[in-house]
Amino acid sequence: MPSESRIQQVAILREKLQEAEAVFVCEYRGLTVAKITALRAAIRSVDGEMNVAKNTLMEIALREESMTVPDEMMTGPNAFTIAKSDPAAVAKVIRDFSKEKGNDALIIKGAILGQHVLGADQVRALADLPSRNVLLAQLAGAMISPVRGLVTVLSGTTRGLVTCLSRIKEQKEEQAA
Repeated sequence: MPSESRIQQVAILREKLQEAEAVFVCEYRGLTVAKITALRAAIRSVDGEMNVAKNTLMEIALREESMTVPDEMMTGPNAFTIAKSDPAAVAKVIRDFSKEKGNDALIIKGAILGQHVLGADQVRALADLPSRNVLLAQLAGAMISPVRGLVTVLSGTTRGLVTCLSRIKEQKEEQAA
């Protein structure tokens, strides 16, 4: 029978998973407390949260939230990073931190994005994506481009007519003088 504290820990994890866009799984064995603290601060700055929990408790919480459980990633001491809004930004922070000199002990195992399990390579590819705001700006630009072209074409004929009428007016004024 599970203890009351474990039931509470699962409830806390479930609450955090409810607002998750993605959950990243990393092994942190060998990182100092100072480095983990720095990583947590960096993750918080992009609206994420890093949690260290027992694998079995996280598995229970994931199953109870109807999320896919990546069995192959649930070994060893894992840190579970929850991305609340922009998974690409959180993936970037984790990838960049693991690339820094002396931080090679942070091993990216994978992630859960929606109902899909991503491998380490897919997480790195996600980190290479532009941020959500940049993607939205690119989408808006792509959507407005045809409208801008239409306005330019339509205003070109009007501009040509105005220029032609202006020249006719100038010629008539010269002839009248």
